[in-house]
Parts: sequence; C-alpha cells; structure tokens
Amino acid sequence: MRRLITAGVMATAGLMACLSGLANEPQSKAGQETFQFAKDDWPWWRGPHRNGEAAADQSPPLIWSDTKNVVWKVEIPGKGHGSPILVGDRVFLLTAEHDSEYQSVLCHDRKSGKQLWKTELHQGGLNLKGNTKSTLANSTMACDGERVFATFLHDGAIYASALDLEGKQLWQTKITDYILHQGFGSSPTVYGPLLIVSADNKGSGAIAGLDRKTGEIVWKQGRPKLPNYTSPIILHVAGKDQLIFSGCNLVTSFEPLTGEKLWEIKGSTEECVTSTVTDGQLIYTSGGYPRNHLSAIRADGSGETAWENGSRVYVPSILHKDGYLYAVLDAGVAICWKSDTGEEKWKQRIEGTFSASPVLVGDKIFATNETGTTYIFKATPEGFEDLGENKLEDEAFATPTICGDRIYFRVASLKQGHRQELLYCLGEDK
Repeated sequence: MRRLITAGVMATAGLMACLSGLANEPQSKAGQETFQFAKDDWPWWRGPHRNGEAAADQSPPLIWSDTKNVVWKVEIPGKGHGSPILVGDRVFLLTAEHDSEYQSVLCHDRKSGKQLWKTELHQGGLNLKGNTKSTLANSTMACDGERVFATFLHDGAIYASALDLEGKQLWQTKITDYILHQGFGSSPTVYGPLLIVSADNKGSGAIAGLDRKTGEIVWKQGRPKLPNYTSPIILHVAGKDQLIFSGCNLVTSFEPLTGEKLWEIKGSTEECVTSTVTDGQLIYTSGGYPRNHLSAIRADGSGETAWENGSRVYVPSILHKDGYLYAVLDAGVAICWKSDTGEEKWKQRIEGTFSASPVLVGDKIFATNETGTTYIFKATPEGFEDLGENKLEDEAFATPTICGDRIYFRVASLKQGHRQELLYCLGEDK
C-alpha cells in the first residue's frame, strides 16, 4: 500500500542548478557517471566521500541547546535512526510509524524545516522484534540528484525503492528474503549508473547492484547465511575504486560496476556495523561479535593484515585524517591510533554509550552519545583536546549531518512516557 502526501512541492533554483550540473557531467573512462554535488550537499551515508568527513571550510556551531543556535526544529512522525541527507534545498529521511505500520520517506524544506511531502512506501507486516535499540527505519537514504533511494525491511524481505524529487514512487525491487536477528541497518549507495544495496542475514543474504533508473538487478552476489549490518562502501584504494564489504567473518572487495569479486580474506568478525575507511593503501574494518577487533588490511589482494587490536569499535564508524585514525568506542572512549602501525597515541574517557558515528569537520570531531550529548574534540595525535560539549533533547542514535555551516540532528524527546522524534537544524545566530 502506498500513499503520497504533498504540500505544494516545487523545485527551487538551487536544486535545478544541481540537476543541470548533473546532466552536463561527462562519463569517466570506466563508464562511471560522476556527480557534481554542491559542497553544501550530503547525498548519502557518511557524506560525499563516504568517510564521515564534511567540507573543511565551513563553520558549524560549537555551542547549542534546544533554544540556542536553533535555525529550526520540526517534529518527525514515527521512529528511525537513519541520518538526514541533503541535496539542493531539500532534506530527506526515513521513518517507521509502529502504530499504523507505515514505512515512509519524508521530505522537508532545507531553509524552513517545513514538510514538503511524505510518501508511504510500505504498510503492515512490521516485525517489531530484534534489538530493542533498533527501529524499522535504520537506513540512511541516498540521492543521485534526480531520485532518492530508500531501503526497508518489510514483511520478511528487503526492498529498495526509488522516488522522484516530488515524492512519486518510480520503482520498487525486492532484494532478498530476510530473517530478522537484531534489525536491518545497511544504507544504500550510488555508484555510476547503479544503486548498491546489501542485506546480510541468516537466510538468503545478498549484495546487489541495481540500475538506478529502472530498479533492474544488474548484478547480485550471494552471501554467507549469517547476520551482519555493514553498508556497502566504495573507496579509491590501492589505485582503483573498490566496493569494500566486511562481516560474516570475511572482508571482501568487489568491482562495483560488475559485482566481480576482486579479493576476499578471512579477517573480520561475524557481525559488523561500522563502515570501512581507508588511507589509500590500507582499509580499516572493525566488529564486535563474537569478538572485538580492529584490523588494518592491505587492499591489494595480498590478504596481508598490517596490524590488529581488540578494541570494541562495533557501532560508531572510524575516521581517518593525515595518517591517524580517530574513533569513539561504543562504551565511551575517544582514541587515536597511527594508521600505518596501529600505535596508540592517546585515549580519553568521555561519558555515555555511543551508536552514532563521529563526523570530521576540518580538525574538529563531533561525537554524539545515545543521550544526545555531543563532544567536540580536536583531530590531533598530540593528545585529547576538548573543544566543547552540548546536549540536545534526551535520545540520539542517528549520526548528525554537517553541511553548509549547519548541523542536522535527528533526536528524540522523552517526556511523561511519550517519545517524540525531532529534526533540528542548528547554525550560528546571524
């Protein structure tokens, strides 16, 4: 069942300029369509470079509250842990309304926060079991400038859907049946003509490349029958673009346009959540079940592990900057390692449990715990340098999106037994 709710939607000049840039962008040598997103856009999970790094030349606020430096805030129906994405003048995110059993895409105006439209993609068939922290809208969307893409676990299967920018559903494709364990949290990504989607689970796990215009499956690879929660990440590493995927006790590299398996090694744990990052030669994977691990693996197909340790970087993804890795352990420890050797440079206890991934802006790291407190500290190997601490509402599982001098937070207020999600846009008072 699907229903579209609109509110006078019009494409603005900013968005049309973005689309014009896309239309005129030439093909690369590999046949990959490239995209000229504005530097103020955040088109998919972990941002334009897929590594949690925001544009360095921006000035998001360092101080905020529910009243200070708030550009706007709006209530969000339902529940979800997916981060907002931003393209042109619009904000997109997923939600699941457990009472009515709707799974929907929301679109808001970037300047005012006003809801422009809501498209309900699925109704009924929601399985509310699994990890109590999980939701039925954990994924972050992706956008190619012309379409937005959503992935949902619905009625025992994973579906990918495409909508145009007015909220009209263009296609919907079943990826695979799905046996629920803890939840579904993999986010889709765009690469050239494809939308790449993963769905590891105890049944018929799969990773697939879909034609993003039609939803047709172009390639599909089966996966081990094990639960896993990582998202497909494309990195330029060891001289070429590779689709890196960890979990199910494996680290695997695919050619992203064809799905050809380039190399695969044993080396991860069974269940992983974090998204892989790279320094250009090594890739860094981590997991938390049945053991904790962080590994630095050569991405040239040699199978060599450069170093490994037993840190529990299970849910929040890692950052890399200038030869160093920065992470927040799930249990609330900020830590820095030398990326080529694994040498620990420093670690610092910070309060709380962390599910959201840290975001890097220039030399500043923003890390948000599950109770809505964000710690800001410097990305330097010299030692932990505290730059600030701010709290927003009562609960935060979604990774904040930082672009255009603004921070977009998906949080929840817990008052008198009622949970209400909110979307905040924070910026310096002008």
